[in-house]
Amino acid sequence: MKISAFTFIKNGTIFGFPYRESIRSVLPIVDEFIVNVGDSDDDTLERILEIDDPKIRIIQSHWNDRMKVSGYVYGQQKMIAQFNCTGDWAFYLEGDEIVHENDLKKIVDACRSHLDDEQVEALTFDYYHFYGNANSYLDSPGWYRREARIIRNSIRSYAPDGLFWHVLTSKSKVSRYPKAAHTGASIYHYGWVRSEEEMNRKSENVQKYWNKNHRRIDYRNIDQKIIRPFTASHPAIIREWLPKEEGLFRANPDHILTNREKKHRFMLSLERWFGLELSKKHFNALK
Repeated sequence: MKISAFTFIKNGTIFGFPYRESIRSVLPIVDEFIVNVGDSDDDTLERILEIDDPKIRIIQSHWNDRMKVSGYVYGQQKMIAQFNCTGDWAFYLEGDEIVHENDLKKIVDACRSHLDDEQVEALTFDYYHFYGNANSYLDSPGWYRREARIIRNSIRSYAPDGLFWHVLTSKSKVSRYPKAAHTGASIYHYGWVRSEEEMNRKSENVQKYWNKNHRRIDYRNIDQKIIRPFTASHPAIIREWLPKEEGLFRANPDHILTNREKKHRFMLSLERWFGLELSKKHFNALK
């Protein structure tokens, strides 16, 4: 069995991504790691080269800045990397996502146990979306709690954006989400832990790919009720990178809920009352 990993990154240093920690977190279990590095205004390429691991294969690409529809340029860059994977499985990690060292064996075991079951097209992970600081994560139907991050590399899949996959059926023009089994492992997502300055710098530069205008991000403008304390351990590889604040992140007490937040608060109540799980799923779960 061969496992490939892949990612794409551009201006990772300027935008505050822990991209080197992300890559290194899965190097022990993969046979190759394809890194698609977009033309950057910083030292992203040099810092990846400094990892100096023979498993890493770098592709350099130029982004189409005229592609401003629904983040499709992210799907393009994701697939450039995926199409260069040669493993049985292709493991996609974004530059702010880390795998815990305690989960590495679970991931390999899941890949191995499902290798010959072609009904399993993808493998999913539970998610921790950290927010504001390293002690706080978000629990809401508005933030996906489980997502497919490993795809079988012998099926016809494509990405409409950077987040998820579609699988082409035998009818070719018809697509669907992949059929997926759970790894029992988690992805630790740290994008909303970087400084507000870095987050706003990123937003100013990438909103154009969705044909949107940048609106200044203030971490405190969020529903306090979806913020939960994190009491477990962070992956060892990210601990030095994490901000050192203590305690639960506190939202602005005068924050007025948006219509979207009101909807998600109501959905959260339904989950608690009826034992449901209503977050968006970009996969078809296999029982």
